[in-house]
Amino acid sequence: MSRKLSGRLVIATHNPGKLTEMQELLAPYGIEAVSAGALNLPEPEETGTTFRANARIKAEAAAKAAGLPAFADDSGLVVDALDGAPGIFSARWGGPQKDFVMAMGEVDAQLTACGAVTPAQRTARFVSALCLAWPDGHLEEFEGVVEGQVVSPPRGTHGFGYDACFLPDGYDQTFGEMPSQVKHSMPPLGLGLSHRARAFRLLSQACLDN
Repeated sequence: MSRKLSGRLVIATHNPGKLTEMQELLAPYGIEAVSAGALNLPEPEETGTTFRANARIKAEAAAKAAGLPAFADDSGLVVDALDGAPGIFSARWGGPQKDFVMAMGEVDAQLTACGAVTPAQRTARFVSALCLAWPDGHLEEFEGVVEGQVVSPPRGTHGFGYDACFLPDGYDQTFGEMPSQVKHSMPPLGLGLSHRARAFRLLSQACLDN
């Protein structure tokens, strides 16, 4: 049986973009959220081979260190023509400086190098795995996926990471062109379109909604 969440929560991320999105998602539920960075919690080594495993590593480490429930996300861009890359290594493609302009350029260069130049050859998906961990070891895990394609050149200045090069199926705007309210907020305020919003909808139904 799913466990309901209330009170204070650690958002187990040091990524300001993810922190903002998670805070926006949690805001309607009256959850007091504090980031792992604000608590000076160390970043655990992400040794998992899946998004779900890495989200679990981060959530469990934060819950244990803070003695509070912790909420972690692991997400990335999965490109079919690149055999699933960058995948769980999406952040690492940005290098130590987290330069995602460079990372998006590398995705485009590798797609071009393997002859993937048409939209049908550039299919991809964003995947988000969310994990809620409690200090006693209880876990709740959820996953959201958005199908789309990689576009070049990148478009838009909203969001972060690979948002500007990802065009979701059925839309004419990249994630980088969509305002955060449209992409992340749940209906009726927004579309709840992003991979993280889709995973969060499952989490909220299990652990937050009355």
